[in-house]
Amino acid sequence: MTWLQYLIPQHMLSKLMFRFARIENNFLKNSFTNWFVNHYGVDLSEAERGSVDEYRHFNDFFTRKLKPNARIIASSSIVCPVDGSVSQTGNINNSQILQAKGHHYGVERLLAGDTRAADFKQGVFATIYLSPKDYHRIHMPYDGVLQSMTYIPGDLFSVNAKTTNSVDGLFARNERVVCYFETEFGLCAFILVGAIFVGSMETSWHGQINPPYKKEVQIFDYTDKNVKLNKGDELGKFNMGSTVIMLIPNLNINLTINENDNVRVGRSIV
Repeated sequence: MTWLQYLIPQHMLSKLMFRFARIENNFLKNSFTNWFVNHYGVDLSEAERGSVDEYRHFNDFFTRKLKPNARIIASSSIVCPVDGSVSQTGNINNSQILQAKGHHYGVERLLAGDTRAADFKQGVFATIYLSPKDYHRIHMPYDGVLQSMTYIPGDLFSVNAKTTNSVDGLFARNERVVCYFETEFGLCAFILVGAIFVGSMETSWHGQINPPYKKEVQIFDYTDKNVKLNKGDELGKFNMGSTVIMLIPNLNINLTINENDNVRVGRSIV
């Protein structure tokens, strides 16, 4: 039913989900959250608050914090930034990234024509999908100094495997936020990709970015703000689940993750 996603009002449905996820009526909130936990097999034993009753609304549950030391940050230079499943990983070849078998897309399109796309003609990438049951906070994969952040408006197609295998250039079509960090590996790009019902993304330095949905690219410059984040620090969160993409302009790095690997925050990936 991928074709149906071309017809439905993606942004309107996401706005409705945004509002529904913040309803504080205990009966509605608890009923839906309990159904969600059982349906998707969410492990609440790792959460700081282990009972559905302790959450203010569904989004509070969905963006839940974990207990201290629930995720151990490895000593390697790059670690996994999220809990999820590896959609694709490999080399960036002539500015092309593998989306799925038979589907590639360009770095320049992903970065909405930013001149820094030229830094990623070669390098390595990793695309990681967060399913509904996963922990939805995002952590820094490396030490970095924030240079800028770009909000790019777009579609809100689902980012599950079926849609990723069907929609050309999906990640370069969907709404997304690109964060540029200066690191020991050079300038790295970290992309948060929105999706249907995922109409809200946040970063630790900016807060909620969307909604409201904008119609134009927005650029936030942080070069003089000295925003430093260490490996493992919280980078942001998805209000509902989605996908992250890492671009690293260094072919000497060998990422030790493979397609379909299940990964968790803090795992070494080099």
